[in-house]
Amino acid sequence: MKGFLIGATSSGCGKTTITLGLLRALARRGQSVQPFKVGPDYIDTGWHQQVSGVASRNLDAFMLPDATLKALFYHHAAHSDVSVIEGVMGLFDGYGLDPHDCSSAGVARTLDCPVILIVDGKAVSTSAAATVLGFRQFDPALRLAGVIVNRVNSDGHYQLLKQAIERYTGVPVLGRVPVMNSVSLPSRHLGLVTAKEARDPALEAQWNALADALEQHLDLDTLLALSELPMRAAQPLYPAELHGYGEGLTLALADDEAFNFYYPDNLALLEHAGVRIVGFSPLRDSALPDCQMIYLGGGYPELYGEQLGANSAMRSAIHAAHQRGVAIYAECGGLMYLGQALTDAAGARWPMVGVLDGESAMTHSLKRFGYCEATAKVDTLLAAATDTLRGHEFHYSDFSGGDECVFAMQKERDGVVQSRWEGGYQRGNTLASYLHVHFLQQPLMLKHWIDRARSSQ
Repeated sequence: MKGFLIGATSSGCGKTTITLGLLRALARRGQSVQPFKVGPDYIDTGWHQQVSGVASRNLDAFMLPDATLKALFYHHAAHSDVSVIEGVMGLFDGYGLDPHDCSSAGVARTLDCPVILIVDGKAVSTSAAATVLGFRQFDPALRLAGVIVNRVNSDGHYQLLKQAIERYTGVPVLGRVPVMNSVSLPSRHLGLVTAKEARDPALEAQWNALADALEQHLDLDTLLALSELPMRAAQPLYPAELHGYGEGLTLALADDEAFNFYYPDNLALLEHAGVRIVGFSPLRDSALPDCQMIYLGGGYPELYGEQLGANSAMRSAIHAAHQRGVAIYAECGGLMYLGQALTDAAGARWPMVGVLDGESAMTHSLKRFGYCEATAKVDTLLAAATDTLRGHEFHYSDFSGGDECVFAMQKERDGVVQSRWEGGYQRGNTLASYLHVHFLQQPLMLKHWIDRARSSQ
């Protein structure tokens, strides 16, 4: 097997763009590619899938134990010619001061995977060698296999960088990526636009132009030669105890421009349990599929408040499903949708489903960001009382005026609790919170959800 992790000296060095270009360039060579992303990101993985045609998988070292992380990676890597992992932030930037705690370097070490380091070559020459040497010596056990220099237009500048880096560090330089002003991901004030929302046909030509540039300026043959992965015996990813446990149940999955943040492995685990998944659109559909379970993922409902509010038929259908005991799980944007109303960034207030008493309102600052733990105070749809879930929050909205919270939340870094708060709401068979959860951290948590779904039949 072959695979490599695209790391960088810092955020903003071009990891995402170069990853997308490599996915397209390798696929055009006839290689079957499997994309991955370090951390809990949904947006980058969506773009990976759009460019490669293959669902990108999250490698999250906070939510997933090391054994599960390795099993997940090698399970999917085994079905491809080459795996391309996009790192997160700078190579050693993780959760606190430990350079291997939830960092790209930590994931690479866990997987025994080679790292290709992206270095910004703009306005620098021999100093780039000092940067690479520092990264190599900071963790000699890391498999730093090669370097790509970004934002270098001239061959003369590139040769100076290449000779300096290779002379003083011994790390091979695999090529350069020129400045391409025509290549960019669509963005807005909240960050990148999701691949689900972006429908510009010019994007396809953009990815091909990027792949052309990488073919011209990178030594892809050497990159692949440096990308050997250790052979590992297949490890079971999904527990046998869960296989078929949800047979006969149907889950309605909210999937449109407003709701599309799902870990593909969460959906695969539900299917392993025998649950049938049927998609629907809260924006456009007037009726739910016949179902016993509903999954309302995150997304950007605040951008579609008027349309969601105007679709009273769907709001009524979900409210009626809740009243008859359908087991509903909602994350972040899904929580906002289940409230009484949503106030968008412009101050307009739109009616929502009304399963929960509270309502959400957008603010102009990030309310919560980062990894955290949620300990259930009572039995819930995913966790029994006293069980702890690990997850990630990222939201600009506040949810207020709701029922009593069911999770005791805390954020800890370097062994010190940074903050504590309460969150999450359970009403009947409905659980909603701001927490994004990867089910593979505790796959048997799905038994709680499935049992609730059966109780409503």
